[in-house]
Amino acid sequence: MIFLNFFSQYIKFGSYPALNTPLNPIKLSTKYHSRQDLFLQTVKCYYSFMAIRSYKDSTPVIGTNSYIDETAVIIGDVQIGSDCSIWPLTVVRGDVNSIRIGNNTNIQDGSVLHVTHDGPYDYNQGGYTLMIGSNVTVGHNVILHGCDISNNCLIGMGSTIMDGVIIKSNTIIGAGSLVSPGKELDEGCLYVGRPVKKVRQLNAKEIESIQYSANHYLKLKNTYL
Repeated sequence: MIFLNFFSQYIKFGSYPALNTPLNPIKLSTKYHSRQDLFLQTVKCYYSFMAIRSYKDSTPVIGTNSYIDETAVIIGDVQIGSDCSIWPLTVVRGDVNSIRIGNNTNIQDGSVLHVTHDGPYDYNQGGYTLMIGSNVTVGHNVILHGCDISNNCLIGMGSTIMDGVIIKSNTIIGAGSLVSPGKELDEGCLYVGRPVKKVRQLNAKEIESIQYSANHYLKLKNTYL
């Protein structure tokens, strides 16, 4: 309770403070003065879990008007476009390769975005970056690993997209789907299953709904800024 009172009274958090945000000014009231070292250590511990972290020589770059939830973690060689939203408990880890996200893309709660390093085996020679286009909706608890997702796609909740996958524009991946390594999916189709199978072509209204989802999250994230 003392810690909660301390944080609420003396620290104002931003939307996405950087790792190296100065700790000053921090005001300690007289009743906490004898425990100053303890509180400062607590503050430093909190800041070690801040959303945006450098890794080696790479620091994430966040576009204008993008929302990063305080419980999300973004690490390393990551570039996020404008008007994006990264929602609670999401991890975007660009440590062993790069991650690029376009504009007006939303990555929803609990998703994990990672990449593959350059290794000695056939399956990871050169490694795999993660590329996500603009107007993409990534549902809750999705895993995206070293894949390429084009503009105007919707990845359903709980799906897993593996290394080397290419998903072309105007595509919907149904909830809970698995896209196996190296698959290339056709443009404008609905895919579902574990592993996924093409169900059919999307109609015009369904393609329009992908854009609607992206725009909905654009408006929603603005209420958080």
